[in-house]
Amino acid sequence: MADPDYRAWAAAGISALQRWYDPSTGQWKSTSWWNAANALTAVIGYTKLTGDGAHAGVIETTFTAARRRHADFINSYYDDNGWWALAWVAAYDLTRDGRYLDAARTIFAHNVAGWDDTCSGGLWWNESKSYKNAITTELFLTLAARLHQRVPGDHGSYLTWAVRAWQWFSSHGLIGGDGLVNDGLTATCQNNGGPTWTYNQGVILGGLGALFEITGDRAYLTQGESIAGAVLSKLTTSPSADMPGILTEPCEASGQGCDGDQVQFKGIFVRYLYDFWLRSRQPAYRDFILGNARSLWVGNKNVNDQFGLRWTGPFDRADAARQSSALDGLNAAVALAPGPLAEPVTCRPRGTCRQGASRPVCRAGPSGSSDKRRRDRNGTGHRSRHRSAGATRLPGRSFGQQAGRNPSRTA
Repeated sequence: MADPDYRAWAAAGISALQRWYDPSTGQWKSTSWWNAANALTAVIGYTKLTGDGAHAGVIETTFTAARRRHADFINSYYDDNGWWALAWVAAYDLTRDGRYLDAARTIFAHNVAGWDDTCSGGLWWNESKSYKNAITTELFLTLAARLHQRVPGDHGSYLTWAVRAWQWFSSHGLIGGDGLVNDGLTATCQNNGGPTWTYNQGVILGGLGALFEITGDRAYLTQGESIAGAVLSKLTTSPSADMPGILTEPCEASGQGCDGDQVQFKGIFVRYLYDFWLRSRQPAYRDFILGNARSLWVGNKNVNDQFGLRWTGPFDRADAARQSSALDGLNAAVALAPGPLAEPVTCRPRGTCRQGASRPVCRAGPSGSSDKRRRDRNGTGHRSRHRSAGATRLPGRSFGQQAGRNPSRTA
C-alpha cells in the first residue's frame, strides 16, 4: 500500500476551508471571531509546512480587513485577543513583516490589564471579571514566551511574565489529579473540575516548550510530557476501538454534543503537540499525529473534502471551525510524514515567498500590496462570540461557572 499523501490531503483541506473565506471581512463564514484567528493560524501553518504559498495572501488581506471589526484585533475577551496575537506571531515568523509582530505586542500590552490579585494572579476571561479560567492564562504565558524569543533587545519583561504566569498556573491546581488541565477556578480559587478540553492541554504545551527552549530547564519539558501523555491515554479512543488512539473532545460523548467553539479545539491541541514534539522528540507524538491524520481523511470526510467533528467519523456537517481544526491536524502530519520534509517557506513582507530554488508566489489579496500601517478604528461593532454572526450571547455567568467557550467558550 502506498504511503499516505499528507501534503495532498492538507492541500485539499485548505482549498475547502478557503471557500468560506470572505476577503471583505478577513474572516471565515460559518464561524466566529476567535475561530477566525485559528483559521488564519492554520493557513499560515499550511504555508510554512508545505512550502505552498498559494494562500499566503490571506495573511495581509485579513490583517487589513479584520481589524475593521475590532481595532488592533482587540475586544473585551482576553482569550480572543490572545488567539489573534499568536496568529500574528505566526504571521511574523513566516513573513518577517514587523507589522505583525507589532500587532502581537500591542495585544499583549492590552492583555496585561487582565491580570490582577484575585486568586493571587492569573488573567480574567474577559473585562467583566467574572471568571478566571485556564485557557486565557495559557495564551498569555505562551504569547509572552514567544515574544521574548522574537523581540530584539527584550531585557526580560516578556520572559518575566511568562515565568510568572507558569508559576501561578502550576500552583493553583488547574492541573487535576488525572494529569489534565481543567477549565478554570471556582470563586474560592479552587480547580472547578470543569471539562478537560483538548485545547487546554495544547496551548500550555506551547508555553512549556518555549520556556524549555529559552531556559534549558528540563522541568518544563517533563511537565509538558506529563500532560501530553495524559491526553494520549485519557482523551483518545480506547485500544479496543475500531480506530484506537484518535483524539476526542469531552463534549463528543455528551447528549448535547459540541458547540461552534468546541469543534475548534482538537486541531489546536495537535498544532501545539507538534510544536512540543520539536523539543521533546517523543516517538509517540509522531505516531499519534500521523494516525489522527489518517483517520480524518479515511473516516471523517465528505466528497467536497470537508471534515466533520469526530475524527473517527462518521462525518456530521461542515463549517470553517471543523475544517480549520482538521487542517491543523493535517499540517502537523505533513511535517512529520516519512521521507524528506518540505523546506519551510518564508514569505518576504508584502512580496514573494522563498523556498529553495523555487519561489511559490504569495498572491496578495485585494489589499495585500498596501504599505500603509493605518489602524482602522471604524469597525468596533461587537459580534457574539458564539457560532455564526446572528447568534446571541449566552446570559452572563457568575465567577465560578465554566467559561467553556459556551460556557467554556472556554473563555
